[in-house]
Amino acid sequence: MPKKARPAGDGKEQGPVPKQVKVEAACGPSSPLNFDSPSGLFESFISPIKTETFFKEFWEQKPLLIQRDDPALATYYQSLFRLSDLKSLCSWGIYYGRDVNVCRCVHGKKKVLNKDGRVHFLQLRQDFDQKRATIQFHQPQRFKDELWRIQEKLECYFGSLVGSNVYITPAGAQGLPPHYDDVEVFILQLEGEKHWRLYQPTVPLAREYSVEAEDRIGRPTHEFTLKPGDLLYFPRGTIHQADTPEGLAHSTHVTISTYQSRSTFSQRCEAGCSILSETREATRWEWMPGEKCLSCGSCPPLPLPGVHGEISFWTPFRGSCLTPPRQTWHSGLASPGSCSCRRKAQLLQRD
Repeated sequence: MPKKARPAGDGKEQGPVPKQVKVEAACGPSSPLNFDSPSGLFESFISPIKTETFFKEFWEQKPLLIQRDDPALATYYQSLFRLSDLKSLCSWGIYYGRDVNVCRCVHGKKKVLNKDGRVHFLQLRQDFDQKRATIQFHQPQRFKDELWRIQEKLECYFGSLVGSNVYITPAGAQGLPPHYDDVEVFILQLEGEKHWRLYQPTVPLAREYSVEAEDRIGRPTHEFTLKPGDLLYFPRGTIHQADTPEGLAHSTHVTISTYQSRSTFSQRCEAGCSILSETREATRWEWMPGEKCLSCGSCPPLPLPGVHGEISFWTPFRGSCLTPPRQTWHSGLASPGSCSCRRKAQLLQRD
């Protein structure tokens, strides 16, 4: 049922893929989510709403707001990603455009404040504090293991790619203008509070991203404030905008998205299959004895060609039936790891 989230970036991708760095605390809070199975994870993810109710009444139909007064869940959400994590991430090498966007909403338009090249924490914090800019961090599951665990279970549950972006916005600021996306969206509020306004879609179940003018979208159909531990879902095509209220601390939320246009997904799969077919005879296949899918634990892996050139995956996701383990993404080396139960072509070879 899902799709892949597009990394929205206006800067140029530069530099090597950053090495993995663990930024979680040594002893984090116990998880309130059920990781025993993909279905168990999703059921706990949207609790107390029942799965049957969600798909019958909300999925691809209308927004769902779950406001929870649960201190334990709020603490767990806060552990997924914090503003303070950025300092250690910057020290390991992240780049504007590929990993981070810095932006503001100015007169209904997105103003990108990206610099060139590598991100330096002091400059990033200065833009955040003085220019009241929003920090958008692409695919944080590359560095945060708990987010990766959540997303790989969701990928198996939906049978589709799942991506994420973190948005950190200072008080009294807004990062993006009113817009709609081409993905099914789950919002987890991690730190602070965020004021949301949702509007009637102009293009129901949209298949592409688009910004909408304020004078065209009318009055909000939903308006509320998210607090840590709260969850919001809305279908693709739902027009939305969000800001951090004045006088409060910054807001941090993660957008987990899926079910992007199947046409784009299918085209990429077909392209990947073509590449695999063309290179299969010319390359040596390597199997790792006993290797199993990281998600289902039973399917044998789909081997990747043992070539001398660098291997790059067209999705920066890791670890499930649909995606390679993160070691492959970070090292750029050919290795087994994609589950054969889906056999999605995720391989692109670069010279």
